[in-house]
Amino acid sequence: MTNINRREFLTMAASGAAAAMMPSCSNNSESAESDDTSKRPNIIFILADDLGYGDLGCYGQQKIKTPSLDRMSAEGMRFTQHYAGSTVCAPSRCALMTGLHTGHTYVRGNYLTDHVKFEGDLPIPSDTLTVAEFLKKAGYATAIIGKWGLGGPGTTGVPNKQGFDYFFGYLDQIHAHSYYPGYLWRDEEKVELEGNRTGRQNTYSHDLITKEALEFVERNKQQPFFLYLAYTIPHAELAVPQDSLKQYEGQFPEEPFEGDSYRVQKTPRAAFAAMVSRMDRDIGRLFAKLKDLRIDENTIVLFSSDNGSDKEGGADPWFFNSTGSLRGLKRDLYEGGIRVPMLVRWPGRIKAGSVSEHISAFWDFLPTACELAKVNSPDGIDGISYLPELLGKKQEQHKFLYWEFFSYNWFWQPGQNEQWRNRFESQAVRMGDFKAIRLNVYENPNAPMELYNLENDIGEKFNIAQQHPEIIAKIQEYIKTARTASEYFPTLGKTQK
Repeated sequence: MTNINRREFLTMAASGAAAAMMPSCSNNSESAESDDTSKRPNIIFILADDLGYGDLGCYGQQKIKTPSLDRMSAEGMRFTQHYAGSTVCAPSRCALMTGLHTGHTYVRGNYLTDHVKFEGDLPIPSDTLTVAEFLKKAGYATAIIGKWGLGGPGTTGVPNKQGFDYFFGYLDQIHAHSYYPGYLWRDEEKVELEGNRTGRQNTYSHDLITKEALEFVERNKQQPFFLYLAYTIPHAELAVPQDSLKQYEGQFPEEPFEGDSYRVQKTPRAAFAAMVSRMDRDIGRLFAKLKDLRIDENTIVLFSSDNGSDKEGGADPWFFNSTGSLRGLKRDLYEGGIRVPMLVRWPGRIKAGSVSEHISAFWDFLPTACELAKVNSPDGIDGISYLPELLGKKQEQHKFLYWEFFSYNWFWQPGQNEQWRNRFESQAVRMGDFKAIRLNVYENPNAPMELYNLENDIGEKFNIAQQHPEIIAKIQEYIKTARTASEYFPTLGKTQK
């Protein structure tokens, strides 16, 4: 699959002024909004960072308080089979923005373009088409506030060159490890945070991100807007202001984290829980703002996580049962690495308290947003709009979901970190209730596949590949067509041509 030329896109989209008159999305056009809902809704997509499938109360969490998100679930729809774009941050976010899975996305792993230069994420090219560009052409004000990860300063990948009118936050994922950074970015200008200079911790970045999000909503209350609110919580490092930490101090047995590339944390379990609850609190503030501005009923809000839970920086996913009953963590293509929470709320349109078992993934967001905005989504993407599912209508299903995962590119250096390859060079396919996984594709791209029936084995404990050779054969045929050549991710294995 090749990227659609930007000039072709501009021709297709015509002018923003005419966007309201354009036909509905090519995917599931039968479910497009009708005359009684001709006003296009505001769209807010909230993305947590490394939040596990079981980290919210509405998904079974017992130790961490998440009342705002639990209420969002009660007032909207909770998805039980929604998947991230990848099992690490950059490719997952690329899938979310482009409607393509990781066999087709430009970014297929966390890849640094320069190991010395800071903020060196692999930038998406200038001709990449993002969901923000489609919504901007439809007349939406567009913003990303939080963590981007698809291109560093001065590159083609910065948000302002990818359809976003406004950006505030972190360009780079490694920079986003710190909650007390020396600076953030506003559009393409560096914003110095003097309160965090010389090791001080006076300005918590999450609080600035929330403040900017609330102000963006206020500024754009009179027009349709798209806000991509990409929180960095609860990604390591584990750090949170004392007013949140005190809620959990003394509640859990603790083993202090002594620090490595992340800061020391004396109470890592309390800090993790406090971070999640602080995010939940601020999402509640966002919902309150929508109601105060009287735009709540014309705003659809989606919430998810970029991948499964992690164990870095002192995080303890086993203590919190962060994966629920799922196998694996971040960097795995087992369910615990890619199945993520997904909540959608749209008062008066989505049935309150509904639960969806629809199998969906990040690459479905672009066509869904297009259908909401009444613009055509492009041909050739991997996503299918799930708007029909949200509105209780007949929903088209995926034949397959596909992932391929590459470790950081420095793991590709000969002789280095070879023990990581088995886990971090992998493929997975979801086909109905069946899930296939192939590990160690660096050494052997034709390695045997594992096969699980998720309907009765959600924990992926029983490999049934030998009992179902016909399923394996079908999935292998699909994999042959599931990926395209990539400049930075040219092969799945050293022996594959």
